[in-house]
Amino acid sequence: QVQLVESGGGLVQAGGFLRLSCAAFGGTFSSYCMGWFRQAPGKEREFVAAISRSLGNKNYASSVKGRFTISRDNAKNTLYLQMNSLKPEDTAVYYCAASMVPMTSKFQDFGSWGQGTQVTVSS
Repeated sequence: QVQLVESGGGLVQAGGFLRLSCAAFGGTFSSYCMGWFRQAPGKEREFVAAISRSLGNKNYASSVKGRFTISRDNAKNTLYLQMNSLKPEDTAVYYCAASMVPMTSKFQDFGSWGQGTQVTVSS
């Protein structure tokens, strides 16, 4: 099973940007659909973005569409999330996840998860 390690979180002012990375170990990275989810205090974990394993098809939550960009580098076994125009409501722990389903945004389809990285956006 693939192991996932996120990095790149931090504290940023509203309107700023961050780039999250997720390094994958122990699996065939290119065979997984990869996704980003987030969980704010007191809220359920929610879908942010996903990218398919082969053609690079992408799907975004409506709340981040146009501001966030998901990408992957299969040669480096790494997933990215470029987050621009950040808002205080983007504050959450961000998780990357891997799924054997070719393309999905459903929480239950993702079987491998990272430990999360904190993103805090100040107003």
